[in-house]
Amino acid sequence: MERFYIADLHFGHANALRFDDRPFDGIEEHDEELIRRWNAAVSDCDEVWILGDLSWMSPPQTAGLLDRLNGIKNLCVGNHDKRLLNNKEAMSRFTEVTPYKELHLSKGFGAVLCHYPIPCFNKHLSGWVHLYGHVHATAEWTMMEDCRLQFEKNGKPCRMYNVGCMLPYMDYTPRTLDEILTNR
Repeated sequence: MERFYIADLHFGHANALRFDDRPFDGIEEHDEELIRRWNAAVSDCDEVWILGDLSWMSPPQTAGLLDRLNGIKNLCVGNHDKRLLNNKEAMSRFTEVTPYKELHLSKGFGAVLCHYPIPCFNKHLSGWVHLYGHVHATAEWTMMEDCRLQFEKNGKPCRMYNVGCMLPYMDYTPRTLDEILTNR
């Protein structure tokens, strides 16, 4: 079993094409290509953490979409996911739904998962990593990167990584932590 991470998929959200300058001719092409890339990377026994903003579709449509995606799916709730929370059909597709998660990955090492960036995340001084989304590839992401670099310039580790699907190292595909750390 592998564990994958991705954020800001925005299935069914036509404005995301323009906002992120996503390289697709329409939202249908976008959605089908993201499904194809997901299923090429993720097997049915793999686990995926979706760090928010999964879908702009209705909850029943989102449930159908989730049925087409391989793997065991978990959701860190983003600002565009709230309407899914009251829908049993959509929620039944997830193993876990939470706004925040700390994963203990090995002895003394783990990851803090949240849709929103947290520069002073728990255990950042102990070498843990923080995976987030929400800020896409915008000026807000640049500010988070500047913040991270300020920590490091002052001798404090701050291993926080934007896993928004539109970033070049994500390439609209769920990635393992090793892939994220290596290709970022």
